[in-house]
Amino acid sequence: MPLRICFIASEVTPLAKTGGLADVAGALAKYLHAAGHDIRLFMPLYGQIDRSTLEMWPVEFLQDLPLRLGSHSLRFSVHTARLPGASTMVYLIDCPKLFERATIYSNAPDEHLRFLALTHAALLSCQRMGFAPQILHCNDWHTALAPLLLKTVFAWDTLFKSTRSLLTLHNMGYQGVFSAADAADTGLETSLSRLDYYETSEGRVNPLKEGILHADHISTVSPTYAREIQTQDYGWGLDGVLRDRAADLSGILNGVDYEDWDPRHDRFLPKHYSPTQMANKAQLKQMLQQRLGLAVSDKRPLIGLISRMTLQKGFDLLFDALPALMAERDFDIAVLGSGEARYEEFFAELAHRWPHRVAFHRGYSDELSHWIEAGSDLFLMPSLYEPCGLNQMYSLRYGTIPIVRRTGGLADSVQHFDPQTREGTGIVFNDYDATGVSWALNTALDLYAQKVLWRKLVKNAMAQDFSWQRQVGEYETLYEQLLAQPRKPD
Repeated sequence: MPLRICFIASEVTPLAKTGGLADVAGALAKYLHAAGHDIRLFMPLYGQIDRSTLEMWPVEFLQDLPLRLGSHSLRFSVHTARLPGASTMVYLIDCPKLFERATIYSNAPDEHLRFLALTHAALLSCQRMGFAPQILHCNDWHTALAPLLLKTVFAWDTLFKSTRSLLTLHNMGYQGVFSAADAADTGLETSLSRLDYYETSEGRVNPLKEGILHADHISTVSPTYAREIQTQDYGWGLDGVLRDRAADLSGILNGVDYEDWDPRHDRFLPKHYSPTQMANKAQLKQMLQQRLGLAVSDKRPLIGLISRMTLQKGFDLLFDALPALMAERDFDIAVLGSGEARYEEFFAELAHRWPHRVAFHRGYSDELSHWIEAGSDLFLMPSLYEPCGLNQMYSLRYGTIPIVRRTGGLADSVQHFDPQTREGTGIVFNDYDATGVSWALNTALDLYAQKVLWRKLVKNAMAQDFSWQRQVGEYETLYEQLLAQPRKPD
Protein backbone atom coordinates (compact mmCIF):
# COMPACT_ATOMS: atom_id res chain seq x y z
CA MET A 1 0.00 0.00 0.00
CA PRO A 2 1.50 3.38 -0.95
CA LEU A 3 2.20 5.50 2.12
CA ARG A 4 2.54 9.24 2.76
CA ILE A 5 5.85 9.88 4.52
CA CYS A 6 7.38 13.10 5.84
CA PHE A 7 11.12 12.48 6.17
CA ILE A 8 13.30 15.11 7.88
CA ALA A 9 17.10 14.91 8.00
CA SER A 10 19.91 17.36 8.68
CA GLU A 11 22.00 15.98 5.80
CA VAL A 12 21.27 14.06 2.61
CA THR A 13 23.68 12.54 0.07
CA PRO A 14 24.82 13.88 -2.35
CA LEU A 15 23.81 17.43 -1.38
CA ALA A 16 25.34 17.58 2.10
CA LYS A 17 27.23 14.88 3.95
CA THR A 18 29.37 14.41 7.03
CA GLY A 19 28.54 10.76 7.78
CA GLY A 20 26.27 7.79 7.39
CA LEU A 21 23.07 9.71 8.15
CA ALA A 22 23.35 11.46 4.79
CA ASP A 23 23.82 8.18 2.92
CA VAL A 24 20.84 6.60 4.63
CA ALA A 25 18.56 9.62 4.13
CA GLY A 26 19.38 9.91 0.43
CA ALA A 27 19.17 6.21 -0.36
CA LEU A 28 16.13 5.38 1.77
CA ALA A 29 14.15 8.29 0.31
CA LYS A 30 15.19 7.25 -3.19
CA TYR A 31 14.10 3.64 -2.80
CA LEU A 32 10.90 4.45 -0.90
CA HIS A 33 9.93 6.76 -3.76
CA ALA A 34 10.81 4.05 -6.30
CA ALA A 35 8.54 1.66 -4.38
CA GLY A 36 5.62 4.01 -5.01
CA HIS A 37 5.41 5.90 -1.71
CA ASP A 38 4.69 9.64 -1.52
CA ILE A 39 7.75 10.77 0.41
CA ARG A 40 8.44 14.43 1.18
CA LEU A 41 12.11 14.77 2.06
CA PHE A 42 13.09 17.94 3.97
CA MET A 43 16.61 19.24 4.64
CA PRO A 44 18.33 22.64 5.03
CA LEU A 45 19.53 24.62 2.03
CA TYR A 46 23.11 24.92 3.25
CA GLY A 47 25.52 27.43 1.81
CA GLN A 48 27.83 24.53 0.89
CA ILE A 49 25.33 23.03 -1.54
CA ASP A 50 26.51 23.57 -5.12
CA ARG A 51 23.54 25.35 -6.62
CA SER A 52 25.14 25.70 -10.05
CA THR A 53 24.55 22.00 -10.72
CA LEU A 54 21.21 21.80 -8.91
CA GLU A 55 18.07 22.92 -10.69
CA MET A 56 15.81 24.37 -7.99
CA TRP A 57 12.31 25.77 -8.15
CA PRO A 58 10.72 27.94 -5.47
CA VAL A 59 7.54 26.53 -4.03
CA GLU A 60 5.35 29.56 -4.69
CA PHE A 61 3.12 29.29 -1.64
CA LEU A 62 6.10 28.57 0.67
CA GLN A 63 8.05 31.81 0.31
CA ASP A 64 9.19 34.27 3.00
CA LEU A 65 7.19 32.62 5.75
CA PRO A 66 7.43 33.84 9.36
CA LEU A 67 8.66 31.51 12.10
CA ARG A 68 8.95 32.60 15.70
CA LEU A 69 10.89 30.39 18.10
CA GLY A 70 11.25 31.87 21.56
CA SER A 71 12.65 35.37 21.14
CA HIS A 72 13.85 34.67 17.59
CA SER A 73 11.90 36.07 14.65
CA LEU A 74 12.91 34.08 11.58
CA ARG A 75 11.74 33.83 8.00
CA PHE A 76 12.16 30.90 5.65
CA SER A 77 11.34 29.84 2.11
CA VAL A 78 11.15 26.42 0.52
CA HIS A 79 12.66 25.33 -2.79
CA THR A 80 12.29 21.96 -4.42
CA ALA A 81 14.76 20.06 -6.55
CA ARG A 82 15.29 16.59 -7.88
CA LEU A 83 17.73 14.64 -5.77
CA PRO A 84 20.78 14.10 -8.03
CA GLY A 85 20.83 10.59 -9.45
CA ALA A 86 17.21 9.91 -8.50
CA SER A 87 13.66 10.91 -9.34
CA THR A 88 12.96 11.77 -5.70
CA MET A 89 12.12 15.39 -4.94
CA VAL A 90 13.79 17.11 -2.00
CA TYR A 91 12.40 20.17 -0.21
CA LEU A 92 15.15 22.59 0.79
CA ILE A 93 14.51 24.91 3.73
CA ASP A 94 16.07 28.26 2.87
CA CYS A 95 16.89 30.35 5.94
CA PRO A 96 20.22 32.12 5.25
CA LYS A 97 20.47 33.42 8.81
CA LEU A 98 20.78 29.83 10.03
CA PHE A 99 22.13 27.77 7.13
CA GLU A 100 24.52 30.06 5.23
CA ARG A 101 27.52 29.10 7.34
CA ALA A 102 31.05 27.84 6.80
CA THR A 103 30.26 24.27 7.87
CA ILE A 104 27.18 22.06 8.07
CA TYR A 105 27.53 21.69 11.83
CA SER A 106 29.20 23.98 14.31
CA ASN A 107 29.63 24.77 17.99
CA ALA A 108 27.74 28.06 17.64
CA PRO A 109 25.47 29.07 20.54
CA ASP A 110 22.42 28.81 18.28
CA GLU A 111 23.21 25.36 16.87
CA HIS A 112 20.08 23.94 18.49
CA LEU A 113 17.98 26.72 16.96
CA ARG A 114 19.08 25.83 13.43
CA PHE A 115 17.57 22.36 13.56
CA LEU A 116 14.55 23.30 15.62
CA ALA A 117 13.80 25.70 12.76
CA LEU A 118 14.25 22.89 10.22
CA THR A 119 11.79 20.70 12.14
CA HIS A 120 9.16 23.42 12.52
CA ALA A 121 9.56 24.50 8.89
CA ALA A 122 9.02 20.94 7.63
CA LEU A 123 5.80 20.53 9.63
CA LEU A 124 4.54 23.99 8.66
CA SER A 125 5.26 23.15 5.02
CA CYS A 126 3.20 19.97 5.30
CA GLN A 127 0.33 22.06 6.63
CA ARG A 128 0.47 24.55 3.76
CA MET A 129 0.79 21.73 1.22
CA GLY A 130 -2.22 19.99 2.72
CA PHE A 131 0.03 16.94 3.01
CA ALA A 132 -1.17 14.59 5.75
CA PRO A 133 1.74 12.24 6.47
CA GLN A 134 0.92 8.81 7.77
CA ILE A 135 4.52 8.48 8.92
CA LEU A 136 6.74 11.23 10.30
CA HIS A 137 10.28 9.87 10.08
CA CYS A 138 12.82 11.98 11.96
CA ASN A 139 16.52 11.30 12.38
CA ASP A 140 18.98 11.86 15.24
CA TRP A 141 18.87 14.78 17.67
CA HIS A 142 18.46 17.42 14.97
CA THR A 143 14.82 16.54 14.31
CA ALA A 144 14.02 14.50 17.43
CA LEU A 145 11.65 17.14 18.86
CA ALA A 146 9.20 16.44 16.02
CA PRO A 147 7.20 13.72 17.87
CA LEU A 148 6.64 16.04 20.85
CA LEU A 149 5.70 18.91 18.54
CA LEU A 150 3.05 16.68 16.96
CA LYS A 151 1.52 16.11 20.38
CA THR A 152 1.57 19.77 21.40
CA VAL A 153 2.08 22.65 18.98
CA PHE A 154 0.51 20.83 16.01
CA ALA A 155 -2.01 18.72 17.94
CA TRP A 156 -4.88 21.02 16.96
CA ASP A 157 -4.51 20.22 13.25
CA THR A 158 -6.51 17.19 12.13
CA LEU A 159 -4.04 16.92 9.24
CA PHE A 160 -1.74 15.06 11.66
CA LYS A 161 -4.46 13.12 13.46
CA SER A 162 -3.36 9.75 12.07
CA THR A 163 0.37 10.49 11.84
CA ARG A 164 2.71 8.02 13.53
CA SER A 165 6.23 9.11 14.44
CA LEU A 166 9.45 7.14 13.98
CA LEU A 167 12.80 8.33 15.34
CA THR A 168 15.88 6.68 13.85
CA LEU A 169 19.04 6.79 15.97
CA HIS A 170 22.12 6.89 13.76
CA ASN A 171 24.62 7.66 16.53
CA MET A 172 23.86 7.94 20.26
CA GLY A 173 27.11 9.83 20.83
CA TYR A 174 25.50 13.06 19.56
CA GLN A 175 22.47 14.28 21.51
CA GLY A 176 22.27 18.03 20.78
CA VAL A 177 22.03 19.07 24.44
CA PHE A 178 21.51 22.80 25.01
CA SER A 179 20.80 25.08 27.96
CA ALA A 180 17.38 25.04 29.59
CA ALA A 181 17.62 28.84 29.51
CA ASP A 182 16.94 28.48 25.76
CA ALA A 183 14.03 26.05 26.18
CA ALA A 184 11.62 28.57 24.63
CA ASP A 185 13.52 28.11 21.34
CA THR A 186 11.76 24.75 21.01
CA GLY A 187 8.60 26.66 20.09
CA LEU A 188 6.63 24.60 22.61
CA GLU A 189 5.18 27.82 24.10
CA THR A 190 2.56 26.76 26.68
CA SER A 191 3.80 23.13 26.59
CA LEU A 192 7.30 23.68 27.93
CA SER A 193 6.36 21.60 30.97
CA ARG A 194 6.25 18.58 28.65
CA LEU A 195 10.04 18.63 28.43
CA ASP A 196 11.70 15.98 30.58
CA TYR A 197 11.75 17.32 34.14
CA TYR A 198 14.99 15.62 35.14
CA GLU A 199 16.89 17.23 32.27
CA THR A 200 15.45 20.72 32.74
CA SER A 201 16.04 20.57 36.51
CA GLU A 202 19.68 19.92 35.67
CA GLY A 203 19.67 23.03 33.48
CA ARG A 204 19.53 21.43 30.05
CA VAL A 205 17.30 20.22 27.24
CA ASN A 206 18.22 16.93 25.57
CA PRO A 207 16.50 16.73 22.15
CA LEU A 208 17.46 13.10 21.57
CA LYS A 209 16.02 12.02 24.91
CA GLU A 210 12.79 13.90 24.13
CA GLY A 211 12.53 12.01 20.84
CA ILE A 212 13.07 8.66 22.55
CA LEU A 213 10.41 9.49 25.14
CA HIS A 214 7.76 10.73 22.71
CA ALA A 215 8.19 8.91 19.37
CA ASP A 216 5.68 6.17 18.63
CA HIS A 217 8.59 3.94 17.69
CA ILE A 218 12.38 4.11 17.75
CA SER A 219 14.68 2.40 15.30
CA THR A 220 18.41 2.26 14.95
CA VAL A 221 20.69 1.23 12.16
CA SER A 222 21.63 -2.34 13.09
CA PRO A 223 20.18 -5.10 15.29
CA THR A 224 23.33 -5.37 17.41
CA TYR A 225 23.44 -1.61 18.03
CA ALA A 226 19.79 -1.75 19.15
CA ARG A 227 20.89 -4.15 21.89
CA GLU A 228 24.12 -2.32 22.70
CA ILE A 229 22.50 1.08 23.33
CA GLN A 230 20.46 -0.45 26.14
CA THR A 231 23.71 -0.93 28.10
CA GLN A 232 25.76 1.60 30.08
CA ASP A 233 28.75 1.16 27.77
CA TYR A 234 26.89 2.27 24.63
CA GLY A 235 23.81 4.15 25.82
CA TRP A 236 25.57 7.47 26.48
CA GLY A 237 23.45 8.06 29.56
CA LEU A 238 20.15 7.16 27.89
CA ASP A 239 20.33 3.39 28.30
CA GLY A 240 17.68 3.39 31.05
CA VAL A 241 15.19 5.28 28.88
CA LEU A 242 15.89 2.92 26.00
CA ARG A 243 15.41 -0.14 28.21
CA ASP A 244 12.06 1.30 29.29
CA ARG A 245 11.08 1.54 25.61
CA ALA A 246 12.65 -1.76 24.52
CA ALA A 247 9.30 -3.01 23.19
CA ASP A 248 9.21 -0.02 20.83
CA LEU A 249 12.84 -0.29 19.66
CA SER A 250 13.95 -1.98 16.43
CA GLY A 251 17.29 -2.43 14.69
CA ILE A 252 17.32 -2.33 10.89
CA LEU A 253 20.67 -2.72 9.20
CA ASN A 254 21.43 0.05 6.71
CA GLY A 255 21.57 -0.84 3.05
CA VAL A 256 24.02 0.06 0.31
CA ASP A 257 23.13 1.92 -2.85
CA TYR A 258 24.78 -0.34 -5.40
CA GLU A 259 24.01 2.16 -8.14
CA ASP A 260 26.80 4.24 -6.58
CA TRP A 261 28.92 1.50 -5.00
CA ASP A 262 29.58 -1.38 -7.37
CA PRO A 263 32.90 -2.15 -9.10
CA ARG A 264 31.02 -3.37 -12.18
CA HIS A 265 30.00 0.18 -13.11
CA ASP A 266 31.64 2.60 -10.62
CA ARG A 267 31.62 6.01 -12.32
CA PHE A 268 34.88 7.07 -10.67
CA LEU A 269 36.93 4.14 -12.00
CA PRO A 270 38.51 3.82 -15.46
CA LYS A 271 38.31 0.03 -15.24
CA HIS A 272 35.56 -2.17 -13.89
CA TYR A 273 35.54 -5.68 -12.51
CA SER A 274 33.34 -8.43 -11.12
CA PRO A 275 33.88 -11.71 -9.23
CA THR A 276 34.65 -13.41 -12.55
CA GLN A 277 36.90 -10.62 -13.84
CA MET A 278 39.35 -9.68 -11.11
CA ALA A 279 42.38 -8.77 -13.24
CA ASN A 280 41.15 -5.20 -13.45
CA LYS A 281 41.16 -4.90 -9.65
CA ALA A 282 44.87 -5.70 -9.66
CA GLN A 283 45.43 -3.04 -12.32
CA LEU A 284 43.45 -0.49 -10.32
CA LYS A 285 45.61 -1.29 -7.31
CA GLN A 286 48.76 -0.47 -9.26
CA MET A 287 47.20 2.72 -10.61
CA LEU A 288 46.22 3.74 -7.07
CA GLN A 289 49.72 3.01 -5.79
CA GLN A 290 51.18 5.23 -8.50
CA ARG A 291 48.67 7.99 -7.78
CA LEU A 292 49.45 7.98 -4.05
CA GLY A 293 53.22 7.71 -4.44
CA LEU A 294 53.40 4.22 -3.01
CA ALA A 295 55.81 1.60 -4.30
CA VAL A 296 54.02 -0.34 -7.04
CA SER A 297 53.71 -4.01 -6.12
CA ASP A 298 51.16 -6.69 -6.82
CA LYS A 299 52.59 -8.90 -4.07
CA ARG A 300 52.47 -6.53 -1.10
CA PRO A 301 48.94 -6.14 0.34
CA LEU A 302 47.42 -2.67 0.46
CA ILE A 303 45.19 -1.74 3.42
CA GLY A 304 42.64 1.02 2.96
CA LEU A 305 41.22 3.25 5.68
CA ILE A 306 38.56 5.94 5.13
CA SER A 307 37.04 7.63 8.13
CA ARG A 308 36.22 10.61 10.27
CA MET A 309 39.10 10.69 12.73
CA THR A 310 37.37 10.50 16.10
CA LEU A 311 37.65 8.38 19.22
CA GLN A 312 34.66 6.34 18.05
CA LYS A 313 36.59 4.96 15.08
CA GLY A 314 39.19 3.14 17.19
CA PHE A 315 42.32 4.96 16.08
CA ASP A 316 43.74 4.90 19.61
CA LEU A 317 44.40 1.19 19.07
CA LEU A 318 46.71 1.98 16.17
CA PHE A 319 49.15 4.27 17.99
CA ASP A 320 51.22 1.33 19.20
CA ALA A 321 50.01 -1.49 16.97
CA LEU A 322 50.49 0.00 13.51
CA PRO A 323 54.12 1.23 13.75
CA ALA A 324 55.16 -2.13 15.22
CA LEU A 325 53.42 -4.02 12.42
CA MET A 326 54.89 -1.72 9.78
CA ALA A 327 58.35 -2.66 11.07
CA GLU A 328 57.59 -6.38 11.18
CA ARG A 329 55.34 -7.07 8.20
CA ASP A 330 55.38 -6.15 4.52
CA PHE A 331 52.25 -4.15 3.63
CA ASP A 332 51.16 -0.65 2.60
CA ILE A 333 48.33 1.55 3.84
CA ALA A 334 46.25 4.28 2.18
CA VAL A 335 44.41 6.64 4.55
CA LEU A 336 41.72 9.19 3.72
CA GLY A 337 40.11 11.30 6.42
CA SER A 338 40.27 14.19 8.83
CA GLY A 339 39.26 15.01 12.35
CA GLU A 340 41.05 15.26 15.67
CA ALA A 341 44.57 16.67 15.40
CA ARG A 342 46.21 13.78 17.28
CA TYR A 343 44.99 11.25 14.73
CA GLU A 344 45.87 13.40 11.73
CA GLU A 345 49.36 13.94 13.17
CA PHE A 346 49.78 10.21 13.75
CA PHE A 347 49.05 9.30 10.12
CA ALA A 348 51.10 12.24 8.83
CA GLU A 349 54.04 10.98 10.87
CA LEU A 350 53.59 7.44 9.54
CA ALA A 351 53.61 8.79 5.98
CA HIS A 352 56.76 10.79 6.72
CA ARG A 353 58.48 7.76 8.25
CA TRP A 354 57.46 5.35 5.47
CA PRO A 355 56.87 7.61 2.44
CA HIS A 356 56.57 4.77 -0.09
CA ARG A 357 54.42 2.55 2.12
CA VAL A 358 51.98 4.97 3.78
CA ALA A 359 49.84 7.56 1.99
CA PHE A 360 47.73 10.00 4.01
CA HIS A 361 45.24 12.31 2.31
CA ARG A 362 43.82 14.80 4.82
CA GLY A 363 40.18 15.66 4.14
CA TYR A 364 37.57 13.85 2.11
CA SER A 365 37.20 13.06 -1.58
CA ASP A 366 34.29 11.06 -2.96
CA GLU A 367 36.38 10.05 -5.95
CA LEU A 368 39.40 8.95 -3.90
CA SER A 369 37.18 6.99 -1.51
CA HIS A 370 35.94 4.89 -4.44
CA TRP A 371 39.52 4.39 -5.64
CA ILE A 372 40.69 3.23 -2.21
CA GLU A 373 37.79 0.80 -1.92
CA ALA A 374 38.55 -0.65 -5.35
CA GLY A 375 42.35 -0.62 -5.23
CA SER A 376 42.91 -1.93 -1.71
CA ASP A 377 43.15 -5.58 -0.72
CA LEU A 378 41.98 -5.03 2.85
CA PHE A 379 39.95 -2.37 4.67
CA LEU A 380 40.45 -1.52 8.35
CA MET A 381 37.62 -0.50 10.74
CA PRO A 382 38.75 -1.02 14.38
CA SER A 383 35.81 0.93 15.84
CA LEU A 384 35.16 1.44 19.53
CA TYR A 385 31.49 1.45 18.54
CA GLU A 386 29.81 1.53 15.14
CA PRO A 387 26.02 1.96 14.92
CA CYS A 388 26.06 0.49 11.42
CA GLY A 389 29.00 1.46 9.26
CA LEU A 390 28.85 1.44 5.49
CA ASN A 391 32.44 1.09 4.37
CA GLN A 392 32.62 -2.53 5.47
CA MET A 393 29.65 -3.27 3.19
CA TYR A 394 31.17 -1.26 0.34
CA SER A 395 34.38 -3.25 0.87
CA LEU A 396 32.60 -6.59 0.64
CA ARG A 397 31.13 -5.59 -2.72
CA TYR A 398 34.57 -4.55 -4.00
CA GLY A 399 36.31 -7.74 -2.86
CA THR A 400 38.31 -5.66 -0.37
CA ILE A 401 38.34 -7.74 2.80
CA PRO A 402 37.15 -5.85 5.89
CA ILE A 403 39.03 -6.07 9.17
CA VAL A 404 36.53 -5.03 11.85
CA ARG A 405 35.84 -5.15 15.57
CA ARG A 406 32.77 -7.09 16.64
CA THR A 407 30.43 -4.22 17.47
CA GLY A 408 27.19 -2.73 16.12
CA GLY A 409 26.60 -3.05 12.40
CA LEU A 410 30.11 -4.43 11.87
CA ALA A 411 29.08 -7.53 13.82
CA ASP A 412 25.88 -7.81 11.78
CA SER A 413 27.49 -7.50 8.35
CA VAL A 414 30.89 -9.23 8.55
CA GLN A 415 31.44 -12.88 9.51
CA HIS A 416 34.88 -14.03 10.56
CA PHE A 417 36.50 -16.31 7.97
CA ASP A 418 37.17 -19.87 9.08
CA PRO A 419 39.97 -21.51 7.01
CA GLN A 420 38.65 -24.97 7.94
CA THR A 421 35.08 -24.52 6.70
CA ARG A 422 36.02 -21.75 4.24
CA GLU A 423 32.99 -19.82 5.40
CA GLY A 424 33.04 -16.15 6.36
CA THR A 425 33.55 -12.77 4.72
CA GLY A 426 36.21 -10.90 6.68
CA ILE A 427 38.42 -10.70 9.75
CA VAL A 428 36.66 -9.95 13.04
CA PHE A 429 38.27 -9.28 16.42
CA ASN A 430 36.58 -8.87 19.81
CA ASP A 431 38.70 -7.04 22.36
CA TYR A 432 39.15 -3.29 22.12
CA ASP A 433 42.91 -3.19 22.63
CA ALA A 434 46.14 -3.09 20.64
CA THR A 435 46.58 -6.85 21.01
CA GLY A 436 43.21 -7.47 19.37
CA VAL A 437 43.78 -5.24 16.35
CA SER A 438 47.35 -6.60 15.93
CA TRP A 439 45.99 -10.14 15.92
CA ALA A 440 43.41 -9.19 13.29
CA LEU A 441 45.95 -7.49 11.02
CA ASN A 442 48.40 -10.38 11.30
CA THR A 443 45.61 -12.87 10.60
CA ALA A 444 44.58 -10.92 7.51
CA LEU A 445 48.15 -10.65 6.22
CA ASP A 446 48.71 -14.37 6.77
CA LEU A 447 45.53 -15.19 4.83
CA TYR A 448 46.57 -12.89 1.98
CA ALA A 449 49.70 -15.02 1.54
CA GLN A 450 47.57 -18.17 1.09
CA LYS A 451 46.20 -17.50 -2.37
CA VAL A 452 43.68 -20.35 -2.56
CA LEU A 453 42.08 -19.36 0.74
CA TRP A 454 42.29 -15.69 -0.17
CA ARG A 455 40.42 -16.19 -3.44
CA LYS A 456 37.70 -18.08 -1.56
CA LEU A 457 37.42 -15.30 1.01
CA VAL A 458 37.13 -12.65 -1.71
CA LYS A 459 34.50 -14.71 -3.51
CA ASN A 460 32.48 -15.04 -0.29
CA ALA A 461 32.69 -11.31 0.33
CA MET A 462 31.56 -10.29 -3.13
CA ALA A 463 28.55 -12.62 -2.94
CA GLN A 464 26.95 -10.60 -0.13
CA ASP A 465 23.85 -8.53 -0.82
CA PHE A 466 23.15 -5.52 1.40
CA SER A 467 21.15 -3.63 -1.22
CA TRP A 468 18.57 -1.03 -0.27
CA GLN A 469 16.12 -2.94 -2.44
CA ARG A 470 16.16 -5.57 0.31
CA GLN A 471 16.46 -3.30 3.35
CA VAL A 472 13.73 -0.85 2.32
CA GLY A 473 11.20 -3.65 2.77
CA GLU A 474 12.00 -3.75 6.48
CA TYR A 475 11.10 -0.07 6.79
CA GLU A 476 7.88 -0.61 4.87
CA THR A 477 6.95 -3.42 7.24
CA LEU A 478 7.77 -1.24 10.26
CA TYR A 479 5.71 1.66 8.88
CA GLU A 480 2.71 -0.62 8.34
CA GLN A 481 3.04 -2.07 11.84
CA LEU A 482 3.11 1.45 13.25
CA LEU A 483 -0.06 2.42 11.42
CA ALA A 484 -1.83 -0.67 12.76
CA GLN A 485 -1.08 0.38 16.35
CA PRO A 486 -2.54 3.23 18.39
CA ARG A 487 -0.40 6.32 18.79
CA LYS A 488 1.80 6.26 21.88
CA PRO A 489 -0.21 7.92 24.70
CA ASP A 490 0.89 11.31 25.98
